[in-house]
Amino acid sequence: QVQLVESGGGLVQAGDSLRLRCAASGRTFDGYVMAWFRQAPGKEREFLAAIRWSSGYTNYGDSVKGRFTISRDNAKNTVFLQMNSPKPEDTAVYYCAAGGDMAITPWGYDYWGQGTQVTVSS
Repeated sequence: QVQLVESGGGLVQAGDSLRLRCAASGRTFDGYVMAWFRQAPGKEREFLAAIRWSSGYTNYGDSVKGRFTISRDNAKNTVFLQMNSPKPEDTAVYYCAAGGDMAITPWGYDYWGQGTQVTVSS
C-alpha cells in the first residue's frame, strides 16, 4: 500500500524559509516522478515542482521558479520542497504526489498525500 506523508508545514513569516517533507513508502519509486502541488481556498490545485526519482531531473511551475527547490533523498525515500522567500500568496495546503510521468496537472499522478497547511504572514 503506497503512502505519502507530508510534514513541515506551519506558520511562517514572509521572507523566511520553510522545508516540506514527503515520506514515501509501500513500493519502489525508482521509475516514478514525485511532485508537489498546492491548493488555496477557492482555487484549483496548482503544480509547483516535480523530480524524477531515478535521475533527479526537475521541472518547476512558473510561480515558484527560482524561489522553491525540490530534492530527494533516495536512501530515506523522502522528497523535499525548500521554500525560500515565501509570500502571503503562497498560503495553501501543500500536497505530495507520485506518478509515472513528468506531468504538470493533477491527473498525471496516481498517489497523493493528505496535505500540509502552509500559512505565510505578511
